[in-house]
Amino acid sequence: MLVLDDIIRAYLHGYFPMADPGDGKIYWCQPHRRAIVPIEEYRSTRVVRRLVEKGVFEISFNRDFESVIRQCAAPRGNDNETWISSEIIESYIALHDNGVAHSVECYQNKKLAGGLYGLALGGVFFGESMFYTVPNASKVAFDALVRHLDSKGFELLDAQIMNPHLAFLGAREISHIEYMRLLRQALKKMIRFI
Repeated sequence: MLVLDDIIRAYLHGYFPMADPGDGKIYWCQPHRRAIVPIEEYRSTRVVRRLVEKGVFEISFNRDFESVIRQCAAPRGNDNETWISSEIIESYIALHDNGVAHSVECYQNKKLAGGLYGLALGGVFFGESMFYTVPNASKVAFDALVRHLDSKGFELLDAQIMNPHLAFLGAREISHIEYMRLLRQALKKMIRFI
């Protein structure tokens, strides 16, 4: 298991861990360009708004963190590789038990249909990964997360590395220098996630 204080210290300095899919070795990443989701600019899609209005999914926070992280680590489609190793899973479960890591879950018919997890420090939420087994469940979980962060006064939602799905959700890329400026500012806040 990783040293929990080392994980927290890494996030405070702009790093996050990823395991090599081949051998599971942990690497500390600090991208030159960082994906963030501007909380105040976030707008949900029409599909997500309809699903939320109809109550298609039951949304909860921290109800089943371990299942969420294990689902996020599971192979997707034809890809058997994952950057979420057993060491990362064990470490983040411990961070959850210590009130630092959190999950958002979407249930349908009492079954976990999608969700996401990450860390909350100061006024920053560091998003790690999301998954779904029912279409749009992860998007609804993300929508619930952003609305929750906004209501609590969080300033920064770190999405780490840009990809098409994050772009669809409203993420944008900024320089490392700009990210560190926003990070330092947001970490000054004292906000409890729950």
